[in-house]
This record gives sequence, C-alpha cells and structure tokens, in this order.
Amino acid sequence: MALLHISKVAVGCASFEALRKRQQARLIDNHVPIVTRFRPKRADELVGGSIFWIVKHRIAARQTIIGFAEREEDRRTIIRLDPCLIPVKARPKRAHQGWRYLAGSDAPADFDGEEDGLEQLPPDLAVKLSALALI
Repeated sequence: MALLHISKVAVGCASFEALRKRQQARLIDNHVPIVTRFRPKRADELVGGSIFWIVKHRIAARQTIIGFAEREEDRRTIIRLDPCLIPVKARPKRAHQGWRYLAGSDAPADFDGEEDGLEQLPPDLAVKLSALALI
C-alpha cells in the first residue's frame, strides 16, 4: 500500500526558517504535537506518511507523522510529528483550511542535494531558489 500524506498551511510562517523555529518551540518528549479538531478518517494510513507544510503558497517542507493521540480536556486530536523538518523541492500549492490528503505519488521529493553542491545551501535559501525554479 502506498504512503498517504496530508498538506497543511503553516499559518503565520513567512519562511522555512520561521516554521523550523515554531516547530522547535513546540517540541515535547521528542515529538511535535499539532492539534486538530477532528481525527482524520484515514489516520491509520497516515502513520509513517508526512505532513507537508505550505509556506507562502508553496509546499516547502515535511515532517513524518509518528502517530495520533486524543487530548483529554477537549477530545481534540493530536497529530504527533517527528521533530525533523525536511525541506522539499518546492511546488506551488493553493492555501486551504485545515488539512488535505496527499497521495504518495503526488508528494514533492525531498530536497536532498543530489545536484552538485546544493546540499550545502541553507534550507531556507534552497526553498527560495526552488520556488523560483532555479534549482
């Protein structure tokens, strides 16, 4: 079975670096919790997949989904994310409310620096250059 992912707008984040700082500040017990009103119907398929973050109308980064939990005080769903924020090859994506499913075949590839020397670029700069289709 192919991996299933979700996409979500990084509200208030103007850059990859701003998202990285936000996620570091949320770190609890070696995971980053994201709270959502409802548990995704396909939650079991999402474990091991990723949440792809939309920054300024572009998919810019991803984090692996490591599990789900329920917050006791209000029964909202906690999506538990791996703290490692991975830059991806930026792709235009319209903003949306909440999250949307993203098939594994539709997910952008990680920016892993397979091009000569590009792995040494700061992630935020790599995202910007990719958004301009320069890399």
